[in-house]
Amino acid sequence: MTPYVLVVEDEDALATLLHYNLDKEGYQVAVASDGEEALTLASERAPDLVILDWMLPKVSGIEVCRRLRGRTDTRNVPIIMLTARGEESDRIRGLDTGADDYVVKPFSMVELTARVRAVMRRIRPALADDRITVGDIVIDRVAHRVKRQGKEVHLGPTEFRLLDYLMQHPGRVFSREQLLDAVWGSDVYVEARTVDVHIGRLRKALNGSTEADPIRTVRSAGYSLDVEAA
Repeated sequence: MTPYVLVVEDEDALATLLHYNLDKEGYQVAVASDGEEALTLASERAPDLVILDWMLPKVSGIEVCRRLRGRTDTRNVPIIMLTARGEESDRIRGLDTGADDYVVKPFSMVELTARVRAVMRRIRPALADDRITVGDIVIDRVAHRVKRQGKEVHLGPTEFRLLDYLMQHPGRVFSREQLLDAVWGSDVYVEARTVDVHIGRLRKALNGSTEADPIRTVRSAGYSLDVEAA
């Protein structure tokens, strides 16, 4: 099942940024803008992880953390607390209340998503496996290796990230723009046709001389990883 992350943040711009980046990482995301809404959403469905702002309207992040720890269904849910309060006493208070990790604003989104992955690996390894298999293709994120039918496939860094992203969503069609955003990043300007070049390189590396092509081109739509061909 797709991991479910509850983001509790009252700053609209930051909440949107968190939702976007976590969704891009493959998580199912819900957003609450105050403490009361967060507690309601958590009671309706226990999240796999909570990203919780300290300063919230209605019910503070510290109190939300305390109440989640007091419920049977959310007692063991990992909580990453976000706050502008960076003093040691505040960090200790947050951790003592039940937070598993503590991130001080402003923070790097890359670092935060890495921390989310680390927490997921620790508490639910199956949700954050570093090894993905689709058909006869195996990608090992830790060793940075790819194999097809047991044979080593040599990929460049961009082709590796492309394949990794497609293998996380087998069968789903992505436009060039979506792939650019996911693989290159939204803050990097790259021509959309660049995707075609790297898809071509990925195909050449994966297919060799005999294997079926696992990359499906969908006219006027984009590309997907064909599960049957893989």
